[in-house]
Amino acid sequence: MKRKLPAMRLTIWKKLICVSALMHLTVSHLSASEEQEKPAQQGAGATKPSPYVENWTQWRSPVAVDNQLFVRSWNKLYCIEQLPAADSTSRSEATNTIFFNQSLGDEPAPGEPHNTSWLRYPGGDGPGKGKRIVLISAEQEYRSEQSMPMIAKILSQHHGFDCTVLFGVNARGEVDPTMPVYPEKGKEAEFKEHHIPGLEHLASADLVIFFTRLLTLPPTEQQQIVDYIDSGKPLIALRTANHGFRGPLPYKINGKQVRWGEDILGGSFMNHHGRWHADSTRGFFDKDHAQHPILTGVTDIWGDSDVYRTYKEGTNLPAECAALVWGQPLMGRKPDDLPNDKLEPLPVAWVKPWQTSDGKTARVFHCTMGSGIDLKSPGLRRLVINSAYWCTGMEESISASRSVEIVGSYEPLESGFNYDELGVKPRPISFYR
Repeated sequence: MKRKLPAMRLTIWKKLICVSALMHLTVSHLSASEEQEKPAQQGAGATKPSPYVENWTQWRSPVAVDNQLFVRSWNKLYCIEQLPAADSTSRSEATNTIFFNQSLGDEPAPGEPHNTSWLRYPGGDGPGKGKRIVLISAEQEYRSEQSMPMIAKILSQHHGFDCTVLFGVNARGEVDPTMPVYPEKGKEAEFKEHHIPGLEHLASADLVIFFTRLLTLPPTEQQQIVDYIDSGKPLIALRTANHGFRGPLPYKINGKQVRWGEDILGGSFMNHHGRWHADSTRGFFDKDHAQHPILTGVTDIWGDSDVYRTYKEGTNLPAECAALVWGQPLMGRKPDDLPNDKLEPLPVAWVKPWQTSDGKTARVFHCTMGSGIDLKSPGLRRLVINSAYWCTGMEESISASRSVEIVGSYEPLESGFNYDELGVKPRPISFYR
């Protein structure tokens, strides 16, 4: 004789199965913006207790803790029901509205602590397996908060690199491209430093990709960056990174101040070579370095950002720099616009060595292109991906057939500082997952 379960329990478990299925169907189809913009409905006991942190990766089905019923879908934790205080093992028949309780960020790699202050993209199969790349997005104009996660996904899923994306954040821990870079006149005391959580990851990185602009960082964070730069490990710098810090970094060699842009990268922003936010750039190979490994498989380079001038007129790149790509300003912001014949081409991508305080030599790649929309160009993406191989000494693994296709969707906002018009605002880090 089969034992019958009480009707209430039968209903409960049916309900749990349905809820679990619905959460995966419904929540997984919410867009990133919908998930982030959805207001939290605060109820009694809605705060996530500390015990949840230790075991959250094990939760694949509804779990009752402290009189609440939780379910996890991908990287989000949802409270789906408030349970009777008297008996947390039974389930209330009165269902509450499903609501977003708290973002948990990315699932950590095995053995790593969970943290919501950065994004993690564990490497899949590929030549880069076992190599760690840290990408830093901390600028205000060119939507690197969107492009750096996109590049990290390509590097991890198509090429096997383990990637971590760090962001400049505000006092609330939000990615905030709207933070000022200069103090307002008369309100200097109110100026807030920038902050990049997770810079400790630089110590174990094999490569760092910088996309920064005019940052004022706390001394401890500046030192973490200097420690990496002086380690002899390679670095990539994109667009505004050549004026990535408002003041000098605490870095001297033989008593002489090291300049981030001029000395380490081979050039710093001097002016816009043409019309700011009006011209675009057509890239072409340097004839003397057209066979460089970084250019493997690169067939077309165009971006809607303008050309930067990084050296005085009548001079050239420093002697230790090897120009790979030159940029010709166009008359408009479409790929088929005519060249501006009044403006000479200038280098937009080059490589160089950097010698550290103890004589180590690091490989450096700098590209003055790289806006969010620039990186929709497959040619420019391949240039950046190939540079990651070259910088880490893996140029023999560069292949024109390896994919640089975007993983998922990528619709970057326009460049600029008119934040309200462009829809740029502070957002939680998990928004950019």
